[in-house]
Amino acid sequence: MPLDPKYKITNKILNNISRIMSGREIIEQSKIILKWELKLKKEAQIHNAHSSTSIEGNRLTFEQVAALAENRDVVAAEKDKKEVLNYLNALGSIPGYASKKAIDVKLFLKIHKTITAETLQNSKDCGVFRNRQVFVGRRIFDGTSFKEVVEYMPPETKDVSRLVDELLDWLNSDKRKEINSVIFAGIVHYEIARIHPFIDGNGRTARLMASLILYKSGFDHRRFFALDDYYDENRAAYYAALKTAQTSKGDITKWLEYFTDGVLYSINKIKDFIVKMGLSPKIGEGERFELTNRQIKILERIKEKGKTTNKDLRDMFGITRQAILKEIHKLIGVKLIELVGRGRSAYYKVSE
Repeated sequence: MPLDPKYKITNKILNNISRIMSGREIIEQSKIILKWELKLKKEAQIHNAHSSTSIEGNRLTFEQVAALAENRDVVAAEKDKKEVLNYLNALGSIPGYASKKAIDVKLFLKIHKTITAETLQNSKDCGVFRNRQVFVGRRIFDGTSFKEVVEYMPPETKDVSRLVDELLDWLNSDKRKEINSVIFAGIVHYEIARIHPFIDGNGRTARLMASLILYKSGFDHRRFFALDDYYDENRAAYYAALKTAQTSKGDITKWLEYFTDGVLYSINKIKDFIVKMGLSPKIGEGERFELTNRQIKILERIKEKGKTTNKDLRDMFGITRQAILKEIHKLIGVKLIELVGRGRSAYYKVSE
């Protein structure tokens, strides 16, 4: 039975989408220099990794997550560190995931495996659908003892594979072209949480998939938006929004209102930063400079490795020496990178 999400486009959703697109336009029209481009992207990854794992009980602070993102060790439980490193790894892999023609079952399971590697009680539950019934619950004290209260009972285990197939078939169909990318991401997020296809890691997988959809659709191609912060700031509201479909015969309208609130929140944070910094920052004597995707990748490569060579970059992009020099000269011209040395020992590094 094909997936047919049940929802209505309310005035609230329309207003949110309108404000989201307006804010995104301001961000897209801005000319962002290297330091801001990398700063916003890096901060979004750290915020997402911290918030998405924190929602699930991870005890690392934002500062500790930031340290791990910089390849620095922190004093903390190994499981907590591994969860964060896994999520950072998954976030960093989004462009690779998006390059696939379709998000199929194999990729879906790979994403879960990346997120949960070496963190589950049973390693055999990593990267595979659940083989037993699970439930979402909470512990309460009834005056004499603690007991588990079931908040949500997901579909039966035997139905998981079929339900995921239906979701992915819908996700990869032409339907995605007919639906606003924000609404689309919200539906995917909800459906994964509803199906609960894994023993553990369902929430993180749902949130990662929403980010992947927004990137793949071109909505968040710069990867500036930290959606998970909104959920972590009020976890009760997040879970309550997910539960609204249970009391409305599967209608996810209230969830989509909440989800678009979250995207708008993230958009506004970036927009406010852009506005505060002058919308279109200038370099040199009033010259505006906007980074191309290739230039961003060159800068990321240098930042990651500390330095890089002309040959390194040619091999990376599979282009000619002249073509890569054209990109390099632009970056040198605006003093973002510099050439060190001469001849075969020459290399490029980020300007001090």
